[in-house]
Amino acid sequence: MILRFQTLKKENKELYDKVEKCEQDISQLQAKLNQKQNDYDSLKMAKMIEITDGDLTGAKERLTKLIRDVNKCIAILSDEKE
Repeated sequence: MILRFQTLKKENKELYDKVEKCEQDISQLQAKLNQKQNDYDSLKMAKMIEITDGDLTGAKERLTKLIRDVNKCIAILSDEKE
């Protein structure tokens, strides 16, 4: 009986250690994912406002659309707070 208890206690500790390691891995992967998402968003934003030769009009239109989208988001957030 005592031997069985000790075996289960050891197994329980191993499982808790394994869970803790998995939680650390998940946390690290989540941080990497968030960083990659931020990098992607920055690149996407840079691409949206990129100005190439002869594309000034298109860039202005994209920038205007981006400003409208931001204003919509601000309006939605303002409505939610009220």
